[in-house]
Amino acid sequence: MSLKMPKGGQMQLFKDGYKTMSGIEEAVMRNIQAVGELTEIVRTSFGPNGRNKLIINHLGKLFVTSDAATIIREIEVVHPAAKLLVMASESQESEMGDATNLVLILAGELLKRAEGLLVMGLHPSEVILGYEMAVAKGRKELEDLVKAELPTPLPTASQLALCIEPALTSKQPNASARLSQLVAEASLAVMPTTPKDFNVDAIRIVKVLGGGVEGSRVVRGMVFGKEPDGNVKKATKAKVAVFSCGLDIAQTETKGTVLLKKADELLDFSRGEEKQLEGYIKEIADSGVQIVIAGGGIGDLALHYLNRFDIAVVKIVSKFDLRRLCKVVGATPLARLGAPMAEEAGFVDVFETVEIGGDRVTVFRQEAGERTRTATIVLRGATANHLDDLERSLDDGINTVRVLLRDGRLVPGAGGAELELAKRVAEYGEKTSGLAQHAIRKWAEAMEVVPKTLAENAGLNGEDTVSALYKAHSEGKIDVGVDITGANDGTIETVKANIMDPFAAKDWAIKLATAVAVSILQVDSIIVSKQAGIAPPKQSGNWDED
Repeated sequence: MSLKMPKGGQMQLFKDGYKTMSGIEEAVMRNIQAVGELTEIVRTSFGPNGRNKLIINHLGKLFVTSDAATIIREIEVVHPAAKLLVMASESQESEMGDATNLVLILAGELLKRAEGLLVMGLHPSEVILGYEMAVAKGRKELEDLVKAELPTPLPTASQLALCIEPALTSKQPNASARLSQLVAEASLAVMPTTPKDFNVDAIRIVKVLGGGVEGSRVVRGMVFGKEPDGNVKKATKAKVAVFSCGLDIAQTETKGTVLLKKADELLDFSRGEEKQLEGYIKEIADSGVQIVIAGGGIGDLALHYLNRFDIAVVKIVSKFDLRRLCKVVGATPLARLGAPMAEEAGFVDVFETVEIGGDRVTVFRQEAGERTRTATIVLRGATANHLDDLERSLDDGINTVRVLLRDGRLVPGAGGAELELAKRVAEYGEKTSGLAQHAIRKWAEAMEVVPKTLAENAGLNGEDTVSALYKAHSEGKIDVGVDITGANDGTIETVKANIMDPFAAKDWAIKLATAVAVSILQVDSIIVSKQAGIAPPKQSGNWDED
């Protein structure tokens, strides 16, 4: 028996339609090129002077943002190697909530530097070995660059805001001071007894159009961007009942037919159900409940009885918001209508409807104390797109608090830490024997991309700024970073200027960027299978009838 050989000489292993690419030229170089194109997209959005991208996704939704996590999520990357980079960036976002762009541009620069070594004739395994040695040395040296720590016990709101501000300055340079104050105030309002248990979901953001960022404020409790559904708009020191179901006459599970013969029968037909619903609402009112929260629809009849008994009612469809509100008021959500038991009912200090801008919103507020476990940042802005971008920045700020509470160490920002790592790892590479030393030096050169990109995005000369930084660092000023205003040769002492980055986020980003670069360099073949064509199932004309 003989095996059929195709024209190209390769044995027929796969079905028709498969594509295979192998070797340095076809696989490795193509992957590096694809990753380079992706990193060039987000590189111009890095730092305080980073430009925005205007993205319209497949649903026609508009995004105007410089947030790398949002950009790569919405542009839907399909190249397999670039997808690896997207996954690494998503890991950084879920773990640290910040420094996603650092992962992207650093990984892209590492692969770009590796390309030169591969063209010179080095084997990918030698480059990989050098990169792994360099990242181990770099992470060890990063620990030596720690210049400050989050004060313990917990700092005041103003001290915490100073630690958060650098992370927000890179997203919203003009509003970073106000945003960092909001995040610090909200974080301290919901801070648990053990700070390491801090939960980012305890801080909620409500966007209200109009005004400016200066008009934003923090509310201890929850705010909903709508009015209560009933006539009662205000209550203090009120008992609260939360229902996960709707407030309406119960519907039967099966269809039924009722035969009415007289006019009296028609009048009496729904009276029994009405009496039953009135009994439920009266029972709730007799138990002392002043506010009812409904997790589903509110029927007209139920609303009528609630208004008659002077009970405020709010409909909350979101299960997440319902769960948060239960935490704020200390209630248990009930799946049945009727009066809650003493341990199932909640309590709120202030329930009110206030006007913010042109919108009326409902506020559930708790006075300062142990009950406050959720805070809401009421965010003001001119346009919906601007508000969305501010919300993404606040999310990064809240995640920065979480990271700092777990590991409070801070390293120089503005590219100062990266340049010092480049200097120290390059010296380590010169002392290393073997071919791996070339890759170690290239890893060190790749770290220069951070200060260089910051300078270029600020309109400065990247090469001149990096040279000025090397001069300062060789004189022992290891905290000197890029001054985006261009003063003093484009350099600034970051510790004095309070431009510090969380150690944990930077360490994680360097590790992930190197790991994804190594993963892509380890690929020597790309095998793409033919996409399956799935036809929709054939349906008969009456397929949806009972």
